[in-house]
Amino acid sequence: MTEQSSTKSGGRIRGGGARRKPPSAARRAWTVTAWSAAALLLAGGSGLGYVYFKVNGNLDGVDINQALGTERPKNLDDGSMDILVLGSDSRSGANSAYGKDEGGARSDTAMVVHVHQGHKKASVVSIPRDTLIERPDCTHADGSDAPGARRAMFNTAYEAGGPACAVKTVEAMSGIRMDHYLEIDFDGFKKLIDELGGVDITTTERIDDSKSHLALEPGTHTLDGEQALGLVRTRKSVGDGSDLGRIQLQQAFIKALVDQVRDVGVFGNPKKMLDLADAATKAITPDSELDSVNELTGFARSLGSLGSEDVHMVTMPVRYDPQDPNRVVPVEADAAQVWRALKQDRPIPAAALEDSAGDKGEAADVVAGASPAGNGT
Repeated sequence: MTEQSSTKSGGRIRGGGARRKPPSAARRAWTVTAWSAAALLLAGGSGLGYVYFKVNGNLDGVDINQALGTERPKNLDDGSMDILVLGSDSRSGANSAYGKDEGGARSDTAMVVHVHQGHKKASVVSIPRDTLIERPDCTHADGSDAPGARRAMFNTAYEAGGPACAVKTVEAMSGIRMDHYLEIDFDGFKKLIDELGGVDITTTERIDDSKSHLALEPGTHTLDGEQALGLVRTRKSVGDGSDLGRIQLQQAFIKALVDQVRDVGVFGNPKKMLDLADAATKAITPDSELDSVNELTGFARSLGSLGSEDVHMVTMPVRYDPQDPNRVVPVEADAAQVWRALKQDRPIPAAALEDSAGDKGEAADVVAGASPAGNGT
């Protein structure tokens, strides 16, 4: 596939009840991991046939278009692109080390990545996992009904009806058609970071988090896959200890990862190229329009010029739920401003974020070079 000219149509959040232990909400870095996967394939070039056949077999796409049919927001062919990036918390297989498998996966991480017209800038909106929303009716992969629900946590949409239900829920919230879908898991994330040779970060204070099993002194570090996963899962020992603060920390890590991926050299090193492409394609589950090397390469080419300075990252405007301080609810008017800006391919207005409980606190400053989400496009 050639370059995408995409069409579209007053408390802390804590885990509760019988939900997973330890809480896993941790994969804001997955957007860039997915971009990285595509970029690494592109870097390899299409001339090495053995790379193509090896990694092409790793890709197994999800047909979102067929699952959702025609009842979706309108396609707007304006040259921009919207991608829903999810991290599921399935604890089966290699992921079982991160908690008990309770029989269903949820999307602990969700980001809407809007690539602006011209593909020189991007706006990323994180949706907190514990946001209470109205979940639409969905259909399970086996064809059975998945009834909608009021005041459902956002991350239950994936559990109720898989990737298609998650996409349908985001489209209902935002009024924006998602052009693409990308998903990554714990184990794939770790392996890809290891194949990259680690990610360099500088911490401004000590991190010692028993939940994420990460201990770092202030200073510069090259994080391996296990440490990187620990960093994006860290909550208790940074900022105010909330999930909203953890989003800031994860966004800071994303910026470091974006820049490092751009600097990775694989030309002239076929083995490194193959290992990276193999790990990257095993780490992700794309939609069916990105489930081949050629399609993923075209996708990468359309994003290849983006650096951390070109990405504006925010959290969907939320406030703590008056009935349950462990949950958040959208600030409807402000959230509508954010979604309207993306739909119109405009920068997110700072005024829409002023009354949000997100993008506050000091967690972002734990990783040097990270700035609060107000840095604009």
